[in-house]
Amino acid sequence: MSKVPTNQTTKVVTGKVRLSYAHLFKPVAVEEGQDPKYSVCLLIPKSDKETLRKIKTAVDAAKAQGASLWNGKVPANLKTPLRDGDEERPDQPEYDGMYFINASSKQKPGIVDRGLNAILDSDEVYSGCYGRASVNFYPFNKAGNRGVACGLNNIQKLEDGDYLGGRSRAEDDFGDGWGDDSYDDEDDFLS
Repeated sequence: MSKVPTNQTTKVVTGKVRLSYAHLFKPVAVEEGQDPKYSVCLLIPKSDKETLRKIKTAVDAAKAQGASLWNGKVPANLKTPLRDGDEERPDQPEYDGMYFINASSKQKPGIVDRGLNAILDSDEVYSGCYGRASVNFYPFNKAGNRGVACGLNNIQKLEDGDYLGGRSRAEDDFGDGWGDDSYDDEDDFLS
């Protein structure tokens, strides 16, 4: 007798990933007319074989769930969520040596730090920081598109990283001593 997949067979908690396109505190509509969603792109190192194994197993379980949506069999052209950054985003250096998954949810994800304390400040979790993600894979059959998608459950921030997209921290931009006592406003560099 075959085992029926459950959310536990389609759920994955990743190893250390990098967050990109992070919209975790306020839902955003990707295209006009779409429902706003919380979302993130997870950059998964190709060297993280354990996370990749768990994702493959969960996607396979979601495919098994989807058989009833797809007339009893898995379509040959099925869309799957795990994508190769080297192939699909060669112009973005942060995707080098990475797989990536886009995860989204209509419900706000739980967001915690290393100590499992809730993070409420949206400036603390951003595109470029590192963390772990709890995601769930599920089948879909909508408007002629069939595949497996990735739902976002929760995020745990592990450490800071360089901002993606050219943004920088105010502390880094203005930490040059200009506003402290070492600056003498009597020195006029133009004279």
